[in-house]
Amino acid sequence: MPTYEYKCSNGHNFEVMLRMSDDPITECEVCGAPVQRVFSPVAVHFKGTGFYSTDYGSKNRAREKEKDAADAKTSKAKDESANSTSGDSSSTKTADATPAKAETKAAAPD
Repeated sequence: MPTYEYKCSNGHNFEVMLRMSDDPITECEVCGAPVQRVFSPVAVHFKGTGFYSTDYGSKNRAREKEKDAADAKTSKAKDESANSTSGDSSSTKTADATPAKAETKAAAPD
């Protein structure tokens, strides 16, 4: 059941738990004066991705961005090292084979 806050014309404030189907209170519990329902803002915290950067939890979002950037750098470095390793081995084999043939050809004519 929701809790409703009321204020009477004499300054008394009180809260009442009522069903949504119940009629609103019209008299103060303390003095019997007419009352009005008090509306107050509700505290709302938007959490998760997709919200504006100044919302609640912006420090956590900054940490997530830093982590994502670090992960991207790590995976990029792994890709580059894998590509350079496979490229170096094939160029090394070609480089080793070429001088041996050149020496053999150079030695044969003498």
